[in-house]
Amino acid sequence: MEGGFMPALSLVLSALLLLTPMTSTTTGTKPAAVPDVVYQRADFSSGTPEGTTAGDGLAFGQAAGTMTYTDALGTKTWEYARWTGPERDIGFGATELIASWTADVPPGSWIQVEARGRNAEGLTKWYSLGRWSYAEGDILRTSVPNQGDADASVAVDTLVAAAGKPLSGYQLRLTLYRRPGSEVTPRVRTSGVMSSNVPERKSVPVSPGGGAWGTELAVPRRSQNVHLGHYPEWNGGGEAWCSPTSTTMVLGYWDRWPSEQDTSWVDPSDPNPEVDHAARYTYDHAYEGTGNWPFNTAYAGRYGVDGFVTRLRSLTELELLIKAGVPVITSQSFKKGELPGAGYGTDGHLMAVVGFTSTGDVIANDPASSSNAAVRHVYPRADFENVWLRSSSSGGVAYVIHPPDHPLPPTTPGLPANW
Repeated sequence: MEGGFMPALSLVLSALLLLTPMTSTTTGTKPAAVPDVVYQRADFSSGTPEGTTAGDGLAFGQAAGTMTYTDALGTKTWEYARWTGPERDIGFGATELIASWTADVPPGSWIQVEARGRNAEGLTKWYSLGRWSYAEGDILRTSVPNQGDADASVAVDTLVAAAGKPLSGYQLRLTLYRRPGSEVTPRVRTSGVMSSNVPERKSVPVSPGGGAWGTELAVPRRSQNVHLGHYPEWNGGGEAWCSPTSTTMVLGYWDRWPSEQDTSWVDPSDPNPEVDHAARYTYDHAYEGTGNWPFNTAYAGRYGVDGFVTRLRSLTELELLIKAGVPVITSQSFKKGELPGAGYGTDGHLMAVVGFTSTGDVIANDPASSSNAAVRHVYPRADFENVWLRSSSSGGVAYVIHPPDHPLPPTTPGLPANW
């Protein structure tokens, strides 16, 4: 980044630390209200390969074995190659892990993403954090319910540590499947794990500016509500499609969304077929919805971008990304009236933050709008930050999607990297 940027960041961090009361820790300097978050990318050159090859991502090299898998499409036999990553130290006691990935998975192949954690009693079992396929007809793309035990449970896409059993480390395991004897080569391009511990907090103080006031990115505007009733087999548009609609808008900003050929199956009367396409290919058949966070960033990955799920600690951090030209998709919940200007309440909703006004308020492309023209909203900074970051909401969950040749800015100095 340009000269003078890092010192400015240090000043921002100092201001952020002053916003919250101090608590006693091993360092004596950590603010009580700032969550612990770290995002760690997988290094495929380390760990234990079983038939995989590392180089341009992690690829299927040769079969390490076969297995049978049964879902609503029937019972099929698959050969697999597997990579088990080394144990990674988190650096604090994490209560949640979210794995995300981008991959090239041609028809006739799919991948499974698993993780296990380490707590005071040792290593947990392996938990599945998603079975991912682009194509339809091989397997049903799905999260895996009913995995809970005394150590942890899986809430759709999130590994949640049991009460009193925080995780100090984890391992990631990726298994690539293809039809026996096939020449198809599934490849995981990128993967990573976000570990976090969000403190219990009913409200969050407003953060200082991060350098993006007066910046607005030219992100296309798409309304989820113009799709109400479309394709009920993928949850029928409207309120249910906030996540794929937000993902679509960001892909459009990078000029990386589906072609007319990709969307040729969509009803010709549809105003924005790229949104229907995203809903179809992010749909989670166990969750029965399109809001699986890593499935959305994995879908974005099919267009050659890097995408991952993380948590941000403040709007100050989000501004660093906006200043670098990277729009951010945020997840939040709120009651009607808690976010002035929204006009609705929600148990969980995604929108794309595209900039900030000259006074620091949030400019969001909110897909919960009556039309594409109505999608741009300005939300008061303090109210937006509160409903996004508080513990009863998502605790700052965000999708970061960008082309590999468009670098991300430095992360906040003095804190673990969260992108």
